Amino acid sequence: MTTLQDTGTDSGTGTGTDSGAAGAPVPAPPRRIDLNDKAPDFYKAMFALDRAAAHGLDPVVRELVRVRVAQLNGCAFCVDKHSTDALALGVPGRKLRAMTVWPETPFFTARERAALALAEAVTHLGHHGVPDATYDEAARLFDEDELPRLIAMCVTMNAWTRIGVTCRMSPAPLEE
Repeated sequence: MTTLQDTGTDSGTGTGTDSGAAGAPVPAPPRRIDLNDKAPDFYKAMFALDRAAAHGLDPVVRELVRVRVAQLNGCAFCVDKHSTDALALGVPGRKLRAMTVWPETPFFTARERAALALAEAVTHLGHHGVPDATYDEAARLFDEDELPRLIAMCVTMNAWTRIGVTCRMSPAPLEE
C-alpha cells in the first residue's frame, strides 16, 4: 500500500544551499502541509483506494508502476518508498536503476513493459488520451481482472504523487 507518511522531522531550511560540509547532503525544502493530519478522512479514503487498486495485481508490477509514476511526477518521497518496497520484493537494484530508461534495457518482461508503457501514457495523458497500441498491448498481456487493477494503480499512484509533490513530502535523510 502506498503510504505518504511524513518522517515527523523538519526536512530542511528550503534555502537550496549547503550550510554544512561540502560533502554533506543538502536538506529538502520543508513540508508544506500534512494532509494525513489536516484531512484524515481524505487520507483514509486514499489508502482504501490504493488497497482496492492493488488487489490482485502482481506485486512486482505494482511497485514498478509506482516507482515509474513517481519518477515521472518528480515525487522523491514515493520514488524512495516504492524503490525500497520493490527491493524488498526481490526486484534487482540494477533493474530499479534502469527504470528511467526501461525501453532501452533487456531487464523487463513483456508484462512489465506493457504496464510501464500504460503508466507513462496515463501519467502523460495527451490530447488524444492513451494511445490504442499502448492500451491494446496491456489488454493483451493482462487478463480481465488484472487490467482494471493496473489502470486503477496508474490513476491512484498519480494521485499519491500529486499529494507528495504539492505537500513537499520528502524521504527521511540517509542514515550515516
